[in-house]
Amino acid sequence: MRCINKNFITLIFAILTLTFANAADLAVGKPIPAIQVKFLDNNQTVQIGGKTGKVTIINFWATWCAPCRSEMPALQSYYEKHKAEGLEIIAISMDDPKDIEQVRKVSQSFTFPVAMKNDCDYKGLGRVWRMPSTFVVDRNGILQKNGHVGQPTVDLEILETVVTPLLHKP
Repeated sequence: MRCINKNFITLIFAILTLTFANAADLAVGKPIPAIQVKFLDNNQTVQIGGKTGKVTIINFWATWCAPCRSEMPALQSYYEKHKAEGLEIIAISMDDPKDIEQVRKVSQSFTFPVAMKNDCDYKGLGRVWRMPSTFVVDRNGILQKNGHVGQPTVDLEILETVVTPLLHKP
């Protein structure tokens, strides 16, 4: 019995280690791993990571997530106010692919691009285990807010505090 328990515990530990290995490497002040995103509206695929010259907010959300839906107006308002300063927002829906029409309907009020999780490669961010989760990347590809740490939701005050200074840095 002990052998089975020990092997079982070893297996669980190995799975957890592999699952969270990338997330453990994800640290504020370090380069963000490469992420690939395919947008819903135009099927354009973009790479995130490295020096882009833009400040990027990556927001994981879902139509069924009440906190996600309540923070979207703040993200939209902030985007409209700052997009000319080099801000980009990418919203990645964690909805099931079968719910794509609901995602399209909800995202009609956004002017920033939306993608579906199944059309993205974001494994470098680790397992997205809570929603919403928001990551902020500066113009040089350096992570400035880790969506796995701290308050999960964002509002205008947090955006102004965390993101606005990045927009004014060369």
